[in-house]
Amino acid sequence: MTATEIAAAVRSGQRSARDVVEEHLAAIAARDRDLHAFLVVVADQAREAAAAIDAAVARGEDPGPLAGVPVAIKDTLCTRGVATTCGSRILDGWEPPYTATTVERILGAGGVVVGKTNCDEFAMGSSTENSAFGPTRNPLDPSRVPGGSSGGSAAAVAAAFAPLALGSDTGGSIRQPAALCGTVGVKPTYGRVSRYGLVAFASSLDQVGPFATTVADAALLLDVIAGHDPLDSTSIDDDHAPVSPQLAAGVAGLRIGLVEELTDVDGVQAPVRDAVAQAGAALEAAGATVERVSIPSAQYALSAYYLIAPAEASSNLARYDGVRYGLRVDADHAAAMNAETREAGFGPEVKRRIMLGTYALSAGYYDAYYRKAQQVRTLVIRDFARVYERCDALLAPTSPTVAFPLGAKTANPLEMYLSDVCTIPSSLAGHAAMSVPFGAGEGGLPIGVQVLAPALGEPVMFRVAAALEAAAG
Repeated sequence: MTATEIAAAVRSGQRSARDVVEEHLAAIAARDRDLHAFLVVVADQAREAAAAIDAAVARGEDPGPLAGVPVAIKDTLCTRGVATTCGSRILDGWEPPYTATTVERILGAGGVVVGKTNCDEFAMGSSTENSAFGPTRNPLDPSRVPGGSSGGSAAAVAAAFAPLALGSDTGGSIRQPAALCGTVGVKPTYGRVSRYGLVAFASSLDQVGPFATTVADAALLLDVIAGHDPLDSTSIDDDHAPVSPQLAAGVAGLRIGLVEELTDVDGVQAPVRDAVAQAGAALEAAGATVERVSIPSAQYALSAYYLIAPAEASSNLARYDGVRYGLRVDADHAAAMNAETREAGFGPEVKRRIMLGTYALSAGYYDAYYRKAQQVRTLVIRDFARVYERCDALLAPTSPTVAFPLGAKTANPLEMYLSDVCTIPSSLAGHAAMSVPFGAGEGGLPIGVQVLAPALGEPVMFRVAAALEAAAG
């Protein structure tokens, strides 16, 4: 059953939330030992929440739009009293004293949190192989990666451990694993969903969003978590127009652009390129106008991102010093304690990005690297703005390839970074984007087609995504 169907059945009394939760906990127990999608499963809490929902239904109350729906939460989102590690030894066992706004909204809507999912350490990676607690495997082919950094959330939905999951997307960390696992994944407009309680990687880029098996379910979850939050200074103070009512509107009359720089970039496999072309043809058949468009600065987005994001990470991760919380390695004096704690607590990829970011911000190099990268970011925003003057939405690949084998790219960080080449431009612009399964490539593995929209363009984006889902069958 989809999340929408589960919620309807529980709210009407046709199914009990307890039965739904037990089914999903049994699925986790049966298979997650092999996939490692979860870092912790909160079975007792889930059962208590389900019992409370059933009691509310019995009293004639409406538990909310997510009534009884199991939801998996990426381990970068704080959950009071439940370990939140960000996939890092430096936070091993840390239990936050508060819960992220997005998680609170899910609980308030009747959703049932079943566990915290594995991820690349501090959301830095594209394969979930950088987790300090071991990699997650792709449910469709356990010899391959699920993508990253939100690979545990994508795998949990693809394996039917939960109909819905939350991830975080900095440069593609929801969309790329969604593509590799054959799920729907959404990066909302920056500021549309609260970041309060999301452990920061790069604060000007991070955004929380949903994973789901269907476009309708993704819309359902986005409608629950979106909206202004006074606890987040970057939250957009604007009424959130629900996207669910837009799904049946169709695409007739919409203008869709196929982004040349993302579709034709080196490394995009032929089946992926073909899937984007077929998606465009499907939209055209549904009444949209489709044309090729150019975003010239997109070719520089990857380089700019890998200066901006590490620079922000070097600042954000300075708080992990062994003093207030998390891992502490004792030493003779404070400076040695700081250094030894970080040496033991951070993994190789996190250290790499901290050093890169610190270098880019250092005296004598700031103008040449960080400032220049921000100027490129401005060019990307301007190029998108010009294209959106004549297009309502854009199409591009989500990932250049289908899911690749475990270990295939771990020895070459630059090759791993290229996994995000198609998703990063919209992240730099702060725009909405989502991945929808459309076709298959090598070994029958799923391909994701990316739908991009301007800031606050989610209603149109979901119309396009629903049309693609219908065309894909």
